[in-house]
Amino acid sequence: MKILLVEDETALGESVLAFLKKEGHVCEWVKNFSSGDEKVSLYKYDCALIDIGLPGGSGLDIVKTLKKNNSKTGIIIISAKNSLDDKIVGLDLGADDYITKPFHLAELNSRLNSVLRRRNFEGSNEIVFEKLKIIPDKQEVFVNGKITTLTKKEFDLLLFFLSNKNRVVTKESIAEHIWGDEMDMADSFDFIYSHIKNLRKKITDAGGDDYIKSVYGMGYKFSAQ
Repeated sequence: MKILLVEDETALGESVLAFLKKEGHVCEWVKNFSSGDEKVSLYKYDCALIDIGLPGGSGLDIVKTLKKNNSKTGIIIISAKNSLDDKIVGLDLGADDYITKPFHLAELNSRLNSVLRRRNFEGSNEIVFEKLKIIPDKQEVFVNGKITTLTKKEFDLLLFFLSNKNRVVTKESIAEHIWGDEMDMADSFDFIYSHIKNLRKKITDAGGDDYIKSVYGMGYKFSAQ
């Protein structure tokens, strides 16, 4: 999943970033209000972890930007403010969760996964689509009841398609979501074709149908039809 961390405390930011990457997420980190507000205005994320007290402004205004743009990004506020009023303000603005510093990284990860399940997969621990069953927390994929081994990028790609099933997604949106900031320096998106080809082959070889449809001139659509 693609995560944005907006946090100005360097030590905390480094530990959260390292932990989330170890958990397999694509994670971008900015340290002030203007960078955070720009990121959520320009790019799409599965979830944003937003501190309230930031250099240059309040993280609550970034939450407002996300809501004004009708973003589907999940929002977790991370803050040293522990008063009931602060929590109510944050949640009433539209945040999905609020966690008070200091916190355990394992707790943050569990809350993050909970938000992602509610946002993308109706709260379920398992995603079932036709002949596919995916358990995101364990990064397991079953095709026709048989476990199928995917690379990390193939797994992320499959989750992205399932989060956007029956919608056309462009190569640019796939690249941005799966590779994050690294894509800013890419000359082309041709390598995405290879990942999609491999994912498609593994699913069909295991007895699944070809769910990845090419949409000429636009991108791809993950669909049963």
